[in-house]
Amino acid sequence: MHLEEKINSAAYAAVETLYGEQMPADRLTVEPTRDNFEGDLTITAFKLARIAQKAPPIIAGELGEYLKEHVAEIAGYNVVKGFLNLTISDRYWLEVFARMRQAGNYGSAPSSGEVRMVEYASPNTNKPLHVGHARNIFLGHSMARILEANGHEVKKVQIINDRGVHICMSMLAWERWGNGETPASSGLKGDKLVGNYYVKFNREYTRQTQLVLEKFEAGNYGRLNEEQTTKAKALQALIRNDEKSAKDKNSAAAALKDLAKTQTDIIGEAQAMLRKWETNDPEVRRLWEMMNRWVYEGFDATYRAMGVDFDTIYYESETYLRGKEEVLKGLEKGVFYQKEDRSVWADLTEDGLDHKLVLRGDGTAVYMTQDIGTAILRFEENPGLMQQIYTVGNEQEYHFKVLFLILEKLGYKMARNNYHLSYGMVELPTGKMKSREGKVADADDLMEEVKEAAASITGTSGVIDEIPEADHEEIFRKIGMGALKYFLLKVDPVKGMMFDPAASVELVGHTGPFIQYSAARIRSILRKYEEKSELKPAENYHGEVNASARELIILLEQFPAIIRESGEKYTPSTLANYAFYVAKQYNRFNNDNHVLHAEIPELGAFRAGLCQLTLEVLTKSLYLLGIEVPERM
Repeated sequence: MHLEEKINSAAYAAVETLYGEQMPADRLTVEPTRDNFEGDLTITAFKLARIAQKAPPIIAGELGEYLKEHVAEIAGYNVVKGFLNLTISDRYWLEVFARMRQAGNYGSAPSSGEVRMVEYASPNTNKPLHVGHARNIFLGHSMARILEANGHEVKKVQIINDRGVHICMSMLAWERWGNGETPASSGLKGDKLVGNYYVKFNREYTRQTQLVLEKFEAGNYGRLNEEQTTKAKALQALIRNDEKSAKDKNSAAAALKDLAKTQTDIIGEAQAMLRKWETNDPEVRRLWEMMNRWVYEGFDATYRAMGVDFDTIYYESETYLRGKEEVLKGLEKGVFYQKEDRSVWADLTEDGLDHKLVLRGDGTAVYMTQDIGTAILRFEENPGLMQQIYTVGNEQEYHFKVLFLILEKLGYKMARNNYHLSYGMVELPTGKMKSREGKVADADDLMEEVKEAAASITGTSGVIDEIPEADHEEIFRKIGMGALKYFLLKVDPVKGMMFDPAASVELVGHTGPFIQYSAARIRSILRKYEEKSELKPAENYHGEVNASARELIILLEQFPAIIRESGEKYTPSTLANYAFYVAKQYNRFNNDNHVLHAEIPELGAFRAGLCQLTLEVLTKSLYLLGIEVPERM
């Protein structure tokens, strides 16, 4: 039984013994004592006034006497108005410390026998990874490690979106303006090279769209059919109507622009290329394979720099076929229905959702098609898989509600356990990212920037002056990547955030480098302790535990619960913030407790043991966040 539960149970017994009445189960609570009061745990006595017919301070005193007599772990108490503040004995905290030290793989849970799958990254093969992908990848990779620490078997996967009209945009642009350019001839990473052509396509797309809009303005509606022409004229009239609000006018202008886009020659060519791809046109397929190969090589280099990996990679170009098969099976079973244009839909209105397109009338797939196929393949290929966790931005929340419901209707009841790990947008001080315009915060550039910032700040602070210069580059990399990952993971995933590279690498404050530096500092102290001190078992100490050591033990005792909570709530931010508090409390402890100059050897051994346990917790916390700790800083 945990100490709080033991004291709570004793408190209920005290009420019955002292006042002859049983309390409802939720009336008494044991909570941590506030920082500005003496004690470890507090019970509020105000709720007992009616039962005891006494003033709350008197009740608190009587309750304190009873608990001190009946609970061996309570060393003393004090009363502040109606609050009973209990002080836990040093012996108890030393026993807690010994249990943590003796626990193997402290913080981790035993095997649950459950198989979970975490999907992250999910890039398109028409552009390089950006800072939004970085948050996605670090979040998914960290969650996979946290779930493993919770005892689950975890499969790390990604789905690569390697088909569709957006992929053909880059292909068409390279075919038109590439002049045979390759990564080798240009010196560019393959994903960056292909991304450049995606930008070129969209610049031409924008130019042609503007020309079509100008034709509309002149009354020339070109290839629009009668229905589309009527719609265009209605939108133009709305835009010109001064009685309409700016919001209505902007909405109409956006709709007119979308209509104009469909009339550009370049989008027609991209769509024609997609149709050729789907019919296995050999030339289009060769071009697609060549450019995808360039992109994969670029992605792999970025993943290596990020320190992340995958167990299995799925490709939309393969899973969409399975999705089409499942949609057609579902149509036969009545799960879906077909419209006159032969498009296939899911009617989810009875479940509070909408009608959802799952297959176009011409037989081509949509995103939902391939997601259905991918999910079913994963369930089939991984026996015992009870949950798929999708790390995808919050703009796709409705998409995943629909997906999970469709999978259930197709007979995959385990899909009700699936989870959308949703996260908010990442912005930089310079503004939002726009990959189509080429104004995107490239992940490779961002990683290089934080490494350079780490080099600058550590060089200025002098913390690496005694470390051989040959090791500096690796230290700068670890600090920079630790800064980037921690900054992106310390914020609750559901929240949007502003990433500041300069602030992320600070060695003091709520940053990854501060925690890394604290861990490296502990290693340094332990090395010196082992060199200079007579080594004794840390558990041999039976003396006093001062306030900063006690607070550190209390924090370290929470570690298993923090890992469990992070896994249950799908948020590494809980663990990230916990690691910061541990590092901060360790620094208070270190200022109050001299490991190398303790009054007696047993006390030095206890302090060194507490340093070792803190290092274990910090190192493991950072590992679960995907962050390395330099041996020296």
